[in-house]
Amino acid sequence: MHAVTARALAIVLSAAALAGCASTPPARSPAPPAATAASLDVPVEYYRLGNGLRVVLSRDASVPTVTVGMYYHIGFRTEPKGRTGFAHLFEHMMFQGSTNLGKMEFIRLVEGNGGIVNGSTRFDYTNYFQLIPAHTLETVLWAEADRMKGLAVTQENLANQQGVVKNEVKVNVLNRPFGGFPWLVMPQHANENWYNAHNFYGDLADLDAATLGDVQAFFDTYYAPNNAVLIVAGDFDEAATRGWIERYLGDIESRPQPARPDVSEPRQEAEKRHRYLDPLAPRPALAVAWHVPARGTPEHFAMGLIDQLLLQGQDSALWRRLVAERGHASSVSGGINLLGNMFTYDGPMLWMLSLIHDASTPSSEILSDIDAEIARLQESPVAQEDLDRALTKIRTGLYDVIGSSSRIGLTELLASFALFDDDPARINRIEEGFRKVTPELIQRVAREYLRTGNRTVLEVEPGLATAGAPR
Repeated sequence: MHAVTARALAIVLSAAALAGCASTPPARSPAPPAATAASLDVPVEYYRLGNGLRVVLSRDASVPTVTVGMYYHIGFRTEPKGRTGFAHLFEHMMFQGSTNLGKMEFIRLVEGNGGIVNGSTRFDYTNYFQLIPAHTLETVLWAEADRMKGLAVTQENLANQQGVVKNEVKVNVLNRPFGGFPWLVMPQHANENWYNAHNFYGDLADLDAATLGDVQAFFDTYYAPNNAVLIVAGDFDEAATRGWIERYLGDIESRPQPARPDVSEPRQEAEKRHRYLDPLAPRPALAVAWHVPARGTPEHFAMGLIDQLLLQGQDSALWRRLVAERGHASSVSGGINLLGNMFTYDGPMLWMLSLIHDASTPSSEILSDIDAEIARLQESPVAQEDLDRALTKIRTGLYDVIGSSSRIGLTELLASFALFDDDPARINRIEEGFRKVTPELIQRVAREYLRTGNRTVLEVEPGLATAGAPR
């Protein structure tokens, strides 16, 4: 991901308990919600411009700021073959100037007005957002339009950003302990389809091979208004904002979009195992992943609750067993979609857990403990008390995301439901999906999706560890 993205991603992940990807577990959950608890009521105005640009307006005047997000329906899952890491490379290019803004002037424009600007590349979209004082909204909309109309695609900018991205790969993956573990490494072994299994950060040779023509073609194809959604959330005047959006973005021409590639995965029938040496790792590490049900199905919501029951928080079954009782590690983390949450992707996905453990503890012992907790869900329906607690954790996470003054998590959800479902108002029906899940459905999902044949085990051998420790 973009070097300036880490801050934004940390904000999203720390707030999104519903995502099943919190690295630091919260304290024990509060009591279950009352049956009459109100559902989410996020304001959603949704429409399209004549050129196909989706627009979502969500007004909230409680804080005099606005979050603007432009999300393009292209991520590293569907980047061109032979150009691994290209979606991420292009994210960097979007900050290198446009028709009326020079190199890095977009960032200076926002930050000079007291705002925050960032971007990231995810599985199925690339996003750019700004958290700004409300009175600067028109300026930021103009700036977003300026780079959508005419990005500065030059050889100088390409060469510079190729170097930046390669350096980022070296810093974040190649030259640090547990680099890319498990979010980058696991999909390459758990999946069969190239689109889900290639190196998302990018092979250095592929990055070097990217040409100016590749960059221009990528921009002309995917950075079109009819392949994007604009989110405006916060304190704004709706009539004025609609006018600015039409004025600055309405005359950008739409462009034909290629058919989305087939990203489906075959049903996994046999367990996969992979072990590799990390020369910089001081201790061994273990990650386990299972393919999850299709996004938005009843089974998918059930899997979200299973994630809460097994993995999220110090009251979760795996935390209690692996950390509190057995002392295998100081923490265990993971969830559905480690680069967002269980709604912010469009294709196959993994439920993943990982931990760095003592060299004296064999991985087989840890796997046995994991299997024992999964077996509890598979053998009998979960107690209603435990299900109620999981629902409370989901609800708490949702309100943390929706109520955050940054609105970053809110913007992510609205954009995903608009891009992938053409229905951003679906955000207000998330709780309903979880409430419909029964103990019996959780049991069926656990039996089908948490079976041994559906999992991939990834082990990291520490290069800095003392020789002779048991495995």
